[in-house]
Amino acid sequence: MSDRNVVLGVTGSIAAYKAVDLASKLTQAGVSVHTVMTESATKLVGPASFRAITGLPVSTDLFELTNPFSIEHVSLAELADLVLIAPATANVLAKLAGGIADDLLSCTALATRAPILVAPAMHTAMWENPATQANVKTLRSRGVAFVGPVEGRLASGGVGVGRFAPVPEILGEALRIVGRKGDLSGTRIVVSAGGTREPIDPIRFVGNRSSGKMGFAIAEAARDRGADVTLVSGATQVAPPAGLTVVDVETAAEMRDEVGSACADADALIMAAAVADYAPASPAGRKLKKDAERLSIELERTADVLASVDGPRVRVGFAAETENLIENARRKLADKRLDFVVANRVGAEESPFGSDVNRAILIDAEREEELPLLAKRELADRILDRVRDLLAAE
Repeated sequence: MSDRNVVLGVTGSIAAYKAVDLASKLTQAGVSVHTVMTESATKLVGPASFRAITGLPVSTDLFELTNPFSIEHVSLAELADLVLIAPATANVLAKLAGGIADDLLSCTALATRAPILVAPAMHTAMWENPATQANVKTLRSRGVAFVGPVEGRLASGGVGVGRFAPVPEILGEALRIVGRKGDLSGTRIVVSAGGTREPIDPIRFVGNRSSGKMGFAIAEAARDRGADVTLVSGATQVAPPAGLTVVDVETAAEMRDEVGSACADADALIMAAAVADYAPASPAGRKLKKDAERLSIELERTADVLASVDGPRVRVGFAAETENLIENARRKLADKRLDFVVANRVGAEESPFGSDVNRAILIDAEREEELPLLAKRELADRILDRVRDLLAAE
């Protein structure tokens, strides 16, 4: 992302303060954020906040002599990989629809050939007004993308549609767009994540300690590198990334069915989910009462997800083991017909469950690559580097 440039347009909505957080998260993702503020926006939040967050000049005036992007306004338009207007007021939507260019932001939007993404924020009545809806329809027809608005409590104290979309949702969509020219562009990748839950009764279940963080990191990294990602997610501890297709499942059987369906036209499958090996043979239809001193539950083998999927050209599995890590991982590599296995030791100081870091060994038919302790997002990119190379080699 270090070579990607986003022009962030901030307009005079009360939600303008949330754009500071958005600019921060874009910057943390490695994007260069060039902020353009309307005059109204500067009344709500100071340009200095954006400069401090992004480390880049903030443009506020079409004729500001101290800023090289101001007079030569088309330079920002040409620099942008994405023009992101967040928040976008009803007034700015009307300008964009009408082709009006009377300030730096509207000039930039009119002159750019880059994708435009807008995140509206306004009072419900303004959003629902036929004029605004007509402008939205016009902009969509021209290829402008929208994220939000969502329903919720508004600055006016009322509740309705018009609230600024959650920052992670806007961030995810923005990163998906700027990543479209990445090294995984044109590939379809299915990622599974989280743990399955096999019901004992309507309340209790057999589960595992998977948090979903590793699978989510892989899905997010693949999205940012241009892949079309389907994330099949079991139970997790964190919210899934935005900007990709998410399919929620609960049981191993559901995981098998949804992964199989998603893999029908996929190039790669990365099976990071912790699928239960056993499930109660006869789940109770009502809550089991604590009457007996002991309760015995007969378990049966669950569906083997990896063994049932044939479609993708590249297949990656995970092996979490407490002992005989290499031997067990190599057995899985052969039995499941995988291209490589990501092997994790469980019980060590860096146990992967619930952590933001992971120490893994990448094992294929020819070698074992032991990686240092990495953030899960860093490990995700190492895994995707191998997937990219395998796809390119075919």
